[in-house]
Amino acid sequence: MTQGFLQVTPDAGVVTEPSTLVADFLATFLPANVAGLLGAVVTFLVVLFAFWFVGRAFVVPLVDRMLDRKGLQSHARKPLRKLTTLVVVFVGISVAFGLAGFGNFLQSLATIAAAATLAIGLAMQDVIKNFVAGVFIFTDRPFRIGDWIEWEDQSGIVEDISFRVTRVRTFDNELLTVPNAVLTDDVIKNPVAKETLRLKVDFGIGYDDDIERATEIIVDEAERHPDILAAPAPSVRLTELADSSVGLQSRVWIENPSRADFVKTRAEYVKRVKERFDDAGISIPFPQRELSGGIKTLVPTEATTADD
Repeated sequence: MTQGFLQVTPDAGVVTEPSTLVADFLATFLPANVAGLLGAVVTFLVVLFAFWFVGRAFVVPLVDRMLDRKGLQSHARKPLRKLTTLVVVFVGISVAFGLAGFGNFLQSLATIAAAATLAIGLAMQDVIKNFVAGVFIFTDRPFRIGDWIEWEDQSGIVEDISFRVTRVRTFDNELLTVPNAVLTDDVIKNPVAKETLRLKVDFGIGYDDDIERATEIIVDEAERHPDILAAPAPSVRLTELADSSVGLQSRVWIENPSRADFVKTRAEYVKRVKERFDDAGISIPFPQRELSGGIKTLVPTEATTADD
């Protein structure tokens, strides 16, 4: 009776390995020792090829469909696809060694691999930590290539994401290679994660200026700017009564934001409000310090000497 790759002899209950079956077949044409070795090699190659074919024809496409459902981008799917292929090949090699009659060798190899894995794991803790963090970045997708992100005191545009590091181009055109663990362990700010972004712009006016008029100008300029959305509507809040100014904060929204849009829109908006303030006679005060009291000046007296 035959079960899977193994042949069972009913009367003796002996299980014959596939490599032995192949060797018995080849022994009719070749010497026994050559047939045995060749049978093991043929069995190993056939089993390995079968696993590779199944992996490429069924397993990898299945993983691709799962990744598509997750919405992963192509740069994220490519390394995961390679990792899947490596896993399939590794399993194929393990099974092929066993079916080829190299079970003892496989056990020895597994023992050596386990010891090597432990040693490598202890020596490469940071690399493994960054690798695991890279997997979380691919699955959680806190940012994508082309996004503007901020963390700690750094910011820039994401240029590349790998399993170990993420490369970010700063706004000074510097390329930062950031370990993935740094990005997963810290708070990441992604201003462009959504389709809209709110800008907060602070203005200061003098205590003698008309708050209502200043508010009217700020809102009007927001409504006139082509890149500022009408909904949600621009708004202004009185936020501070400072030492030398009254603080007004404008809150406006822009669509499909990027770093360039953010800076450009903000600069144009502030410039227009400043020009309108000048035309309306509304001042933007700067910090001043008033000193009170008097100043006493000491006039040195000439010392006189008398001759005896």
